[in-house]
Amino acid sequence: MVLCIAVAAFLAAWWLTPVAGGSAGTLGSGGAGASPSPGVATSVAHTGAAVESDAGAAGAARGLSRSLFVHVSGAVAKPGLVEIPDGARVFDAIAQAGGVTAEAREGGVNLARFVVDGEQILVPRADDPAAAPGADPASSASGSSAASNAALPGVGGKVNLNTATAAELETLPRVGPSMSAKILAWRAENGAFSSIEDLNDVDGVGDKTFESLKDLVTL
Repeated sequence: MVLCIAVAAFLAAWWLTPVAGGSAGTLGSGGAGASPSPGVATSVAHTGAAVESDAGAAGAARGLSRSLFVHVSGAVAKPGLVEIPDGARVFDAIAQAGGVTAEAREGGVNLARFVVDGEQILVPRADDPAAAPGADPASSASGSSAASNAALPGVGGKVNLNTATAAELETLPRVGPSMSAKILAWRAENGAFSSIEDLNDVDGVGDKTFESLKDLVTL
């Protein structure tokens, strides 16, 4: 009798052992301590790297922004040289010059136009001669100034360094929009030129540029 009981107990233990092991294995693979699969971890890592890369690119783009120098004249509160960010429009430059005055001609300038470095923006007054239909006084100021100074270099006239506009300076040899803006910026920072030789202090004016300008300018 005792032998039968022992055999029955052994067989029961042998029969139940695979079931318990299988349950333990199942619980072990799906329990709370399970690690994420390699595919999920890789996807998360790639997403984080992409976000960091986009943030770095945006920061670099902000660091590359530059300033524009523009001469605003005519019917504005504070005519003169203004500094505005790259990508600004005409209305930004006029705002930097204090805004238009009451005598400004309504619709006399295209406020939505993008600004070019070194240009002159002329805000016409109501009593100024009307421009040709469709013309923008701000964009044509350079041409009108050049026409009015057609008798400058080479015909006996000289450009006054202390009163010249960007367009007038650009009638000189070796002076383009960038150089005229630098001359105007120097004048705004240091005041009037006291001698022709002061041109040597302007950033970008070398010996050759000075030699080509010294006989064509005055104070």
